[in-house]
Amino acid sequence: MRLKNFRPIIVFGLFLALAIALADAAVAQNRGTGLPLPRYVSLRASEVNMRTGPGVQYPVEWVYRRQHLPVEIIAEYGTWRKVRDWQATQGWVHQSMLAGRRTFVVTDSVRTLRSRTDSNSGAVARLEPGVIGRILGCPADSGWCKVEAEGREGWLRRVEIWGVYRHETLE
Repeated sequence: MRLKNFRPIIVFGLFLALAIALADAAVAQNRGTGLPLPRYVSLRASEVNMRTGPGVQYPVEWVYRRQHLPVEIIAEYGTWRKVRDWQATQGWVHQSMLAGRRTFVVTDSVRTLRSRTDSNSGAVARLEPGVIGRILGCPADSGWCKVEAEGREGWLRRVEIWGVYRHETLE
């Protein structure tokens, strides 16, 4: 047998291998990170587009202009993350616009940043609704989180902020 008789088989084999590799890549892209859902992250940039779907072909529905604002990832599709903000607005953001830095936003009313995990401890600062800060830690079995906001460190009750789960431990 001459080698040229095997040429169609070799070409078909290469085509099949390429098709399998492309299918595997597409499946891997749609799988996401494998990290738990939902989970909190924050906005990396000072301007972030929220789209109606997972891709640049979808229209921009909202533009965030608050770097470090916490958002909750509720779904993943390739490099896109479906997020929800503290006011329940949902949409899709590219993963490059998100950071793992844990932050919080003060909800509802003015909150008192305390010096200790005690409602009677001294006030460090008063934080208005919408203030964004960094979560430094949330001990296990505690209703409090150590935070930093506007250059001051102290303690806030978990129920006073958005950006941490009720029973989540952060160190």
